[in-house]
Amino acid sequence: MVRGRDTDACPGALQVHQAADGALVRVRLPGGAITAAQLTALAGVSNGLGSGTLELTARGNLQLRAITDVTAAAETIAAAGLLPSATHERVRNIVASPLSGRVGGHADVRPWVQELDAAIRAEPTLVELGGRFWCSLDDGRADVSGLGADVGVHVFEDGCGLLLAGRDTGVRLAGEDVVPALIAVAMRFTEIRGNAWRVNELDDPAALWPGAQLGEGFPAVTRPAVGWIDQDAPKQQGRITLGAAVPLGVLPARVAEYLAAIEAPLVITPWRSVLVCDLDEAVADVALRVLAPLGLVFDENSPWLNVSACTGSPGCARSAADVRADAAGSLETESDVRRHFVGCERACGSPASGQVLLATGDGYRPLR
Repeated sequence: MVRGRDTDACPGALQVHQAADGALVRVRLPGGAITAAQLTALAGVSNGLGSGTLELTARGNLQLRAITDVTAAAETIAAAGLLPSATHERVRNIVASPLSGRVGGHADVRPWVQELDAAIRAEPTLVELGGRFWCSLDDGRADVSGLGADVGVHVFEDGCGLLLAGRDTGVRLAGEDVVPALIAVAMRFTEIRGNAWRVNELDDPAALWPGAQLGEGFPAVTRPAVGWIDQDAPKQQGRITLGAAVPLGVLPARVAEYLAAIEAPLVITPWRSVLVCDLDEAVADVALRVLAPLGLVFDENSPWLNVSACTGSPGCARSAADVRADAAGSLETESDVRRHFVGCERACGSPASGQVLLATGDGYRPLR
């Protein structure tokens, strides 16, 4: 597969995308982790310089739209500790099991997230990866492995499995070899990629690792964990995580400020939800009562969990419709099928499974 352009157009905090509604800033959050102070800073940027909303992406990152002063926004983002490398900011794409180290799983992958992020930033060659290339770290619960990252690790009972394009290679790694292996694959990709931006665009992805044989992939997870989640990891008993889905991934800055006011660790998930972690029961109970009326979704049976959309018009000039409004309107029709509404054939943000509906100008037709 030949890439559509020779330069990397993925936005970051420094190289932004000029959308129809203004400058779009994307802030990478390795593993989705963000502190309360950092979320407050981003909410302030959005309120003061942008649209007044934050967008959650399918890679667990955050976007700010309609930014009027890109330099001022970048300075605030950097001051909050969210821009540790000006050169590598767009290649820090790491998705990890969001509940790792708190609930279930075979291992706590959070230390690997930090180690991998540091290793990516330390290697000058990896600037060439581009903003589309990303890594996954699955603690064994098979949540992020099914998202099809370019390179990843899945913790099996018999060791850490190396994944390429979301598929098991049969290669098993010791824990201390996980990060070096991911870096080695990423560097090899920069050497052989030719016109490819993603591993699945290579003629032979297995060439990235000696002896790799691509096997089966993993089922796609399309719904976030929501509601009251009891933490069961060692020394975590009695602590609570609140899982809150964000309808269509659009988080009002005012609601973000309420989330930050809890002063707890936060995780942005690839399913456009927020985890508020490490709460005692009393704080969790109060937080739930405050946050639910603000529009966050804590009900696992909510129809919002079955619908998503790209930006659509008026924010995207390519879009043939206001797909977010149409997606919201579709909730009146009961459906058990996961539906993603898109405004053009690029189908941005499409989930790995379910139905993708393409706007035609006078309705929608199935794209997938």
